[in-house]
Amino acid sequence: MSFWSRYRLDFRELLRLGLPIMIGQLGVVVVGFMDGLMVGRYAMADLAAVSFVNSVFNIPILFGLGFSYGLTPLVGQSAGTGDTNRIGELLKNGLLVNGALGVVMMGIMGALLWQVEHLGQPAELLPLIRPYFALQLVSLPFVMLFNAFKQFADGITDTRMPMYIMVGGNVLNVLLNYILIYGKLGSPALGATGAGIATLLTRVLMPVTFGWVFFYSRRYFRYRPSFRRSRPQRGVLRTLTRMGSWVGLQMGIENGMFSLGGVMIGWLGAVELAAHQVILSVSTLGILLYYGTGAAISVRVSHFFGRNDTAGVRRTVQAGFLLMVAMAVVICGAFLALRPLMGPIFNAPQEVTSIVRVLMLILLTLQVGDVFQVTYANALRGMNDVRAMALSSFVGYFLLGLPLCYLGGFTLHGGIFGIWWGFPVGLMAAGLLMLGRFRRLTRSEHHG
Repeated sequence: MSFWSRYRLDFRELLRLGLPIMIGQLGVVVVGFMDGLMVGRYAMADLAAVSFVNSVFNIPILFGLGFSYGLTPLVGQSAGTGDTNRIGELLKNGLLVNGALGVVMMGIMGALLWQVEHLGQPAELLPLIRPYFALQLVSLPFVMLFNAFKQFADGITDTRMPMYIMVGGNVLNVLLNYILIYGKLGSPALGATGAGIATLLTRVLMPVTFGWVFFYSRRYFRYRPSFRRSRPQRGVLRTLTRMGSWVGLQMGIENGMFSLGGVMIGWLGAVELAAHQVILSVSTLGILLYYGTGAAISVRVSHFFGRNDTAGVRRTVQAGFLLMVAMAVVICGAFLALRPLMGPIFNAPQEVTSIVRVLMLILLTLQVGDVFQVTYANALRGMNDVRAMALSSFVGYFLLGLPLCYLGGFTLHGGIFGIWWGFPVGLMAAGLLMLGRFRRLTRSEHHG
């Protein structure tokens, strides 16, 4: 078979599944940018309060997102065998376990709210931080319920419905921000608190909308009977908790490497930290494309894995890897084109701009590790091998990447450039470990 004949169907299916996920994620990034822009135009103190609270809530929200990913491969494997009854049961159990985690996270973050004055923030910001923090707190269970609905839909390859709801929710959030932050249409100007109310209302409406679609539209009618008659199953709840915890841990480890690296960069000074933030903002372009394609790989792999089709698993992952390589080439070209424009775009002073131009070159090498890591992490997730995925991340990011960051930045006096070289090495190491694990699992034509 020719190259195109071999992979044409896989390329088409991966793009069909992945593009709506990319668009939905782009909406999240845009609305986050708009939140900061709109609150910043109201008052800098409100922007500082919102930025602090969002950075604190990134940890539970990212862990919760990773936790919900445990549902996708189980739904995908049942979809691969046409077992609609099992899918309805999985959704009910998935909503229960994700909603319960949302309540637990709300309790943990609520305890933190009581101690917020001890977190080292300026005293004048505390009256702005507390109400915004409380509103974010209440939204956590709703975030988790939407995540469960989204992963169910992704697992049955209906990635468009979550995209429609996410984009609609983001548009609503911007409109509510405009009304509540600035005091339009008769509302009082509430600043940061207005942004918090807008976020809460949007996060409540998104799972409610998805629930309405599930129960009252023909789109999901085949899954409703088993959803209604099923009961919570201890084995399923345990499996979802185990898988979700490992995936959440893997996402936490990956973000932990960059967060702790950012802490090290903060030791160097404000100029280096500003340059680091600029590069992280730029790298979002690559993350969006890789994330969507990786999620599509996981769904396709889970379908073939459910049918015991190892050849289909391997072909999908090979096609996904090639698609990622093509994307990486385009992304690197975009980064090179943007490199001279970084200073004007971010209105950065010359000393920040000169650092950014060098970091942009290191960012190119990061794409290689991203291709391997995202491809094979999602392949393993689709095959339920989440423990090996998390352990590979721990070895690559924490046992290799972070020590190299410190070694390059401080022991070898490389500064921010020495720290940044630890990131691509850590990503590449994790990706190669996952590749090795994937090859061992798919060596035979049949898996257990």
